[in-house]
Amino acid sequence: MTVAYTDSGEGEPLILVHGGESDRGQFDALRPFLGPGIRAISYDQRDTGDTVNSDEPYTIADLGADLAGLVESLGLDKAHVLGTSFGGMVAMHAALDHPERIQSVALVATTPNRSFTGPALDRMLELEPAARRAFMLDVLISPQGQVENPALVDRARRVLTPRSDEQNTRRNNAVAAHDCLDRLAGLQMPALVVQGTDDPLIRADAAEEMAKRIPDARLELINGGRHGIATEFPHLVAGIAREFVHTHPTLQ
Repeated sequence: MTVAYTDSGEGEPLILVHGGESDRGQFDALRPFLGPGIRAISYDQRDTGDTVNSDEPYTIADLGADLAGLVESLGLDKAHVLGTSFGGMVAMHAALDHPERIQSVALVATTPNRSFTGPALDRMLELEPAARRAFMLDVLISPQGQVENPALVDRARRVLTPRSDEQNTRRNNAVAAHDCLDRLAGLQMPALVVQGTDDPLIRADAAEEMAKRIPDARLELINGGRHGIATEFPHLVAGIAREFVHTHPTLQ
C-alpha cells in the first residue's frame, strides 16, 4: 500500500484522520488555525484520494494499524492523533491497539459504535453518491452557517470525496463492524472528546458516554454544531486541539 499525505509545520506531531466522506484535504481549513509549534500531518486512508491499496476488505482496526504504521514510517516514536467521524473510529482503534505510537487522542464528532447514531446515518448510506453529497451538506453545516457563509458551503462540497461503489462498500462494511465501547476504559493516553450539540448523524450522548468511560477524558461541546464541526468551526476545534496537544507534549 502507498499512503499519500500532507505534512506542514514544525513541532508537536499531530496526525489528522479524515471522515468517511472526505480525504486529507478536509483539514485544509483547520490547519492554519493550529498555529506555530504543531507539525500537522493529514493522510488519505484506504480507498481514498491518492492512496493506493488492494481491493481486499478491511476493518476499522486494520485502518488503525495503518495509522500506527504511518507514525512509524514518519520516523516518529509517538504522535498525537485527531480523528473526525469515521476518522475518530480509526483513531480509537489505533489508540487501543497501538498505544505505544499514540501520545494523545482527540475524538471529534465520532462514536464507539452504531448504537449512538441517528436516523440520518441510515438515510445517508441508502443514497446514491450524487444524492449523498447533496444530503451531506445539511448534515455537515448548520442552517445558520449555510446562510451566513456561502464560502463555507463551497468548502464543505470540496471535502466530499467521490468513491466507487466497491470502495464505499468496503468502508461501510468496516463501520458496521466497529464497536469498541467496552474497551474505552483501557485507553492509556490523554483523551479529548469534541462534539456538536446538533449533530444529526451522531447523538451528543455518544460524546458524553465516551468521556465517561475513558479515564480522565476531557469533553468539549460546540453549541449548535452539526457533524462538520471541524469544517464549520475550524478555529474552535483547532484551538481546543492545539491547547490539548501542548498540554501533553511528546517533545521535551
